[in-house]
Amino acid sequence: MNRLLRLFCVLPMIVLLAVPAMAQKKEVEGPPIPNDPVLPVVPKKTFTNLRIRRPVSITHAGDGTNRVFFAEQQGVILAVPNDPQVEEAEVFLDIEDSVRFNPKQNEEGLLGLAFHPNFKENGEFFLYYTVKKGLVSHVSRFKTKDGKGDPASEEVLLTIEQPFWNHNGGSIEFGPDGYLYIGLGDGGSGNDPNGNGQNLGTWLGSILRIDVDKKENGKNYGIPADNPFVSTKGAKPEIYAYGLRNVWRLTFDRETGACWVGDVGQGLWEEIDIITNGGNYGWNVREGLHPFSDEFAKPGAKYIDPIFEYHHNVGKSITSGFVYRGKKVPQLVGKFLYADYVAGKVWALEYDYETKKVGKNYRIEEPSNPPVVCFGETEDGEVLMCAIFGDYGSIYEFTAAE
Repeated sequence: MNRLLRLFCVLPMIVLLAVPAMAQKKEVEGPPIPNDPVLPVVPKKTFTNLRIRRPVSITHAGDGTNRVFFAEQQGVILAVPNDPQVEEAEVFLDIEDSVRFNPKQNEEGLLGLAFHPNFKENGEFFLYYTVKKGLVSHVSRFKTKDGKGDPASEEVLLTIEQPFWNHNGGSIEFGPDGYLYIGLGDGGSGNDPNGNGQNLGTWLGSILRIDVDKKENGKNYGIPADNPFVSTKGAKPEIYAYGLRNVWRLTFDRETGACWVGDVGQGLWEEIDIITNGGNYGWNVREGLHPFSDEFAKPGAKYIDPIFEYHHNVGKSITSGFVYRGKKVPQLVGKFLYADYVAGKVWALEYDYETKKVGKNYRIEEPSNPPVVCFGETEDGEVLMCAIFGDYGSIYEFTAAE
């Protein structure tokens, strides 16, 4: 695969620009490839009767219906019962005419879907998508009408200008605190040419946190009082953490509430982070644990280390998943599932929250090496995985090996 196309993933799915980092040429060969132990778990195709175009987000509504929602990158959301034998999907929302998606530059499109914690009562859900005209992304609120999403109900919360077409991020998730978290990329191109990752004056390269249940200061949302930079001169008060290149994706451990992020690397290193309030994760001064550039470094800046990283001799575009809290596969409980889009590898990572130490990194073998673009969690805590082949996705569930 052309190295520049490794970008594909992140978009996520998509392709994240993988322009080689000049400052790191000496490390290109990389460390020895780890011999990860194999976990007796296998991905198994499911929902095989459905034809889903480029599903980049899989989630549930938390409303007791146990439905599964698939967000197609082109701008359509499908809903189905959580039944692997289901033969037809219902169109829950169609905003394809409003979404900018170019299959040749496929880091744009409908990139994020999140249902309000009180969706059953208020019918609100939220989308992150790139708009048809211009390099602009929207985070919008929608409501339901007659049981389906109503395109006419859209209320734009954030309008995010993007300097380039790539590195849009796009994860949106409600945290255990009830606030909406938004994972953004650095704005694109390669090497973060505008230094957005270290600039608190822009939303780009950050994770935002907003209160969608309030409207304050002329905005369609409120700012949580404990956001870390609400009193910092020149800083965007929505920022919760920064120093990130292209978040793909952001999820919460439903047991501990920890916020997990996979940050797609530039030329050499992919990383996994656990996000803390006010944390600076180093991009583009660092890539993973390694020096990258001092152009935008600030004196005295302190960076939070990733909990785990891997070199590009292992994989080149991380797809972050979930800490497994389901019941069907005991071998996975408490382990963090993630994959690499380019290498087609899937892993389960052990992590101890008390000691903050990583344990074993298990391989989950899949002979087809699927280009995994996203993971999703069902209402009952089981994890689904999606790989995109051409214009369509294949959905997988995890089962214990026989």
